[in-house]
Amino acid sequence: MLSLEVENQASRPHFDTYVHERSGSLVRLAYLLTGDAHLAEDLVQTSLVKVMGRWEHVTAGGDPHPYVRKVIIHTALGWRRRRWQAEKPSDPLPDVGRTPDHAAVVDSRERLRRALLQLPARQRAAVVLRHYEDLSEQDVARELGCSVGTVKSQTARGLDRLRSLMSDEP
Repeated sequence: MLSLEVENQASRPHFDTYVHERSGSLVRLAYLLTGDAHLAEDLVQTSLVKVMGRWEHVTAGGDPHPYVRKVIIHTALGWRRRRWQAEKPSDPLPDVGRTPDHAAVVDSRERLRRALLQLPARQRAAVVLRHYEDLSEQDVARELGCSVGTVKSQTARGLDRLRSLMSDEP
């Protein structure tokens, strides 16, 4: 146990630097996967705790970001399978007045966020990794642990569903 603590202390500055530099992008990724800012922060924290104990091993292979991203995705998918999802709002909030132009941008982002949340978890992960993280189909397949064909079909189905959901909303 003492050797693990010494090893963790030695790699701690590198881990802290990584977290400091990448936490913003990790939380944004988690937000797109969960649709909730607080849950996204929890997801990143949980994932980083999982990675911290293996930091030397993770960094031995080079850039730790793909590994950390994979841990976040798999943790999110695991949470999705376990989390109770029965409570959903039945009606949208009423429009309280005219929105300024800058609010239209925020509104379209919110509509996209809500539409993303309606996708199955694997489709959402495929769409987010391909179009937000800008990963290749091969990289997404590696991250999700599936074939390139599965990534193509999951992404296509997800995008079709997003188009349908976005056209249904006003």
